[in-house]
Amino acid sequence: MNALNDVSGDEDLVTEIPVLDMAPYLADEPGALEDLAAQLRHAQENVGFYFIVNHGVSRALIDRAHQELRRFYALQQETKDALRINANSVGYIAAKSTVYVTSTVNENTQPDLNECYLIVRERAPDHPAIESARRFHGPNQWPPEDAVPGFRENMLAYYAAVEALGHKMLPLYARALDLPADYFAPFFKDPMWTTRNAFYPGNPDVVKNQFGLSPHRDHSFITFLPLSDERGLEIRTEDGRWLPAEQVEDAIIVNTGEFMNRWTNGRFIATPHRVVPPRHDRYSIALFFNPTWDTVAEPLETCVSEDNPAQFEPVTIFDYLSWYVDRNYSKDASGRQEDYAPGADLRK
Repeated sequence: MNALNDVSGDEDLVTEIPVLDMAPYLADEPGALEDLAAQLRHAQENVGFYFIVNHGVSRALIDRAHQELRRFYALQQETKDALRINANSVGYIAAKSTVYVTSTVNENTQPDLNECYLIVRERAPDHPAIESARRFHGPNQWPPEDAVPGFRENMLAYYAAVEALGHKMLPLYARALDLPADYFAPFFKDPMWTTRNAFYPGNPDVVKNQFGLSPHRDHSFITFLPLSDERGLEIRTEDGRWLPAEQVEDAIIVNTGEFMNRWTNGRFIATPHRVVPPRHDRYSIALFFNPTWDTVAEPLETCVSEDNPAQFEPVTIFDYLSWYVDRNYSKDASGRQEDYAPGADLRK
């Protein structure tokens, strides 16, 4: 395990943003699963973020997906507005539509300076979730093919590669938590992953306490984010420092979400992060890798003890995501469905 942002002269400061090499594990080398799981455990218990390299998602796919976002956000505003987010929480969201009020590290008061486009896992028209219009399941709202030829095909190719990577990560997380390697597989038969494809305009006018994306924790099991050419992402360490994410060639950033944090009874930390307004236009493609919609996060037996009793009440990923979106996105930008969202404060 390599790492960035070493702090010399103070052994109490842990090296931030570890770099995990997946090549031996993906090559099925003897002992690689346990070795990488141990590295992952350290990263998740101490940092909450890490880079992966040699992960199997081609640079060409990543570059193409970023280029597709540039093409999408160059469309006329009326074309994007025609894809406005709907009751299924799928579609385009205009700038200044989010304020992350669930944040516990900053009192966010100003709307975020980004546009975003929410795309979810593509499902067949006769899929039960599509037929029942289940939130966060689609169908997706795609721009006209003649407006951005190949957009849908190229984005779906990228998402498919990252979903496959997500499934390959599951045995690592299971072993890192002292569980059988196949423990998480049954929960991901129809993963409820969502994506946030964002555009941060360069050099925007900013008021006090305003961000490209305000300080927050992700809702997810884990999040995958390929590095953008333009920097802006910063993570908050346990001692309160904000550290810029360095550029690691061909890397994907992975971080713990709050659903994973609950499932592990706080053992795997969900680290706050933010995006500062960039100097130049910035595009990002975050995929929130989540289990099947009715999966319940109840503190795992390997994460509960007499000294560390269960800290969280059980909750499904569907209810948690509903709560998270409904509180952090404006009503017009959330597809809010009040009867789905629990009323309790799920930050606790």
